[in-house]
Amino acid sequence: MDATDTTGSTEEPTPGPVVYLTGLSGSGKSTIAEALADALRREGRRVEIVDGDVLRERDPTPLGFDRAARELQMGRAALLAAELAASGATVISALISPFDTARREARGAIEASGAPFFLVHVSTPLAVAEARDPKGHYRRARAGEIRDFTGIDSPYEPPLDADLVIDTTTTAVDDAVTRLQGLLSRGARAR
Repeated sequence: MDATDTTGSTEEPTPGPVVYLTGLSGSGKSTIAEALADALRREGRRVEIVDGDVLRERDPTPLGFDRAARELQMGRAALLAAELAASGATVISALISPFDTARREARGAIEASGAPFFLVHVSTPLAVAEARDPKGHYRRARAGEIRDFTGIDSPYEPPLDADLVIDTTTTAVDDAVTRLQGLLSRGARAR
């Protein structure tokens, strides 16, 4: 028994679900993740967000945008999401995650932890994401300052196996949150 456990229980927590948001930079993944987290916290859930931008900012050895760096980043994020989910948290992961193979590996790592995995494609056309360009990455990639940037000179492989597709050009954030809550509710009943 854990010394801090006052209930006498030795049970492991039930793994929480992982909502894995993937889409182009500027698609709205982080905005949707924050709004969903707020809604789930109001329901009393413990929620953790694994955001690619935050991970990139906090990494002591900055990664580039090439395929190997992106796959390393996605692998690290998947392991973090799996650990958080295994502790009972609902995890919302917001990553560009452009490659199908790496998304499948992330799904495998997360499901191996016992956590339900929901793949959500935040489908926003490149022209719209580029017009938004909140971090200036597209402008810098077009100017040649960033190489291998997804959508410009590196591909984004849209998931064919998404549990949900949200087009942020036609779906408001509140509606996206409602759809995601429905996905979590249906998924919880199906498991």
